[in-house]
Amino acid sequence: QVQLVESGGGLVQPGGSLRLSCTASVSIFDIQAMGWYRQASGKQRELVARITLGGGTNYADSVKGRFTISRDNAGIYLQMNSLKPEDTAVYYCNANIQLLTFWGQGTQVTVSS
Repeated sequence: QVQLVESGGGLVQPGGSLRLSCTASVSIFDIQAMGWYRQASGKQRELVARITLGGGTNYADSVKGRFTISRDNAGIYLQMNSLKPEDTAVYYCNANIQLLTFWGQGTQVTVSS
């Protein structure tokens, strides 16, 4: 079983920035891909950004140019700039190991003035 722990969420004003972190209980180099998903109230969970073991990344169109996903030996990160109210959601860390998928418990991001 892989444990994923997110941190870094909170309340921020529109135009502000937050940095989310996700640490895993296994070596990052054993994980084929990791990503960030989000789920706003009353909506389906959606992909925000993803990074593969090879370093390839992809982003949802709604966050391109504002969010950046990165990775180091400890975990993955999501730098979120120019935040908008529509970015408000619970953000979940995700990991794919072979045919298995693991999720973190989520961290709330609220963008409001």
